[in-house]
Amino acid sequence: MKAIRYASFRGPLEVVTVPDPTPPPDGVVIKIEATGLCLSDWHGWMGHDADIEPPHIPGHEWVGTVVESRSRWKTGARVTAPFCLGCGHCEQCTSGNPQICDHYEQTGFTIAGSFAEYVAVPYADANLVALPEDVPSVSAVLLGCRFATAWRAVVIQGRPRPGDWVAVHGCGGVGLSAVMIARALGARVVAIDLTREKLTMAKELGAEVGLQGRETKDVAQSIRDATGGGAHVSLDAVGSAVTCRNSIACLRKRGRHVQVGLMTGDDAAPQIPMGPVIGRELELYGSHGLAAHDYPAMLRMRLPLDRLLARRIALAEAVDYLPRMGEFREVGVTVIDRL
Repeated sequence: MKAIRYASFRGPLEVVTVPDPTPPPDGVVIKIEATGLCLSDWHGWMGHDADIEPPHIPGHEWVGTVVESRSRWKTGARVTAPFCLGCGHCEQCTSGNPQICDHYEQTGFTIAGSFAEYVAVPYADANLVALPEDVPSVSAVLLGCRFATAWRAVVIQGRPRPGDWVAVHGCGGVGLSAVMIARALGARVVAIDLTREKLTMAKELGAEVGLQGRETKDVAQSIRDATGGGAHVSLDAVGSAVTCRNSIACLRKRGRHVQVGLMTGDDAAPQIPMGPVIGRELELYGSHGLAAHDYPAMLRMRLPLDRLLARRIALAEAVDYLPRMGEFREVGVTVIDRL
């Protein structure tokens, strides 16, 4: 099969021919119909993820068809799955939290990913999600890790009520998804980003207030002013010391901060303003993916996912796109939908 692979971190990506995968004892082989390019793939290529051992095939947002199975899933089933594949048996999985499984696997990180014609997926019975026939593959792949991660961050961890203010720091794929989801729940949204194009998209998706980070002297204070006292829920969808601090500082009393963006490099151990956390009784949450059993509720929202689509590309084009993702210039999501 054809696949994209890199032999070393930050090294060249190449289109190569490798053997077709075989299904693991409890898994399946999926013929890929569409797969998304995600900033997490860039972090992996950069060497920020300890799970990856080059040579490696990236890719973790996928939709496809079962072509071989050693599970209850039949060939021909059209499916997707969370990016974090829970084993189904550990303490976390049996408590309903497979997104933090003690023995997880992750396509594109712990195992070969979906930037290929086929991908082998373990723990199939615990993780595969059947897709409605009327949801096109490119639309379904937009659920990917970004929309699903945002859904858990907003709906389950943030828990905004209608009329609450939600601040979204960073309007990449996760942030724009969070704006859309928060509005669908009846919340009011403040969007913050460094680029006007992303803020324009955020407003088109329902944000009432847009703040340009470089032009705003005090982001947290500006959010408190715009919301009449601070956000009820605030998400750091970037993963930097600055956005994390601003997200906490912009909250009103008893507000909830949700850390979604990955903290890496110099931002891996940010200073947390614990004084306000204590004095305002703030709540701090992490958010890591979404369990397969939560997918039906997410699918029932029927949000216009196609508005997140930036472009469709061929597999070989990802060789050039992936290394540039760290520039944070993309507005929306790029999807590989053909060889």
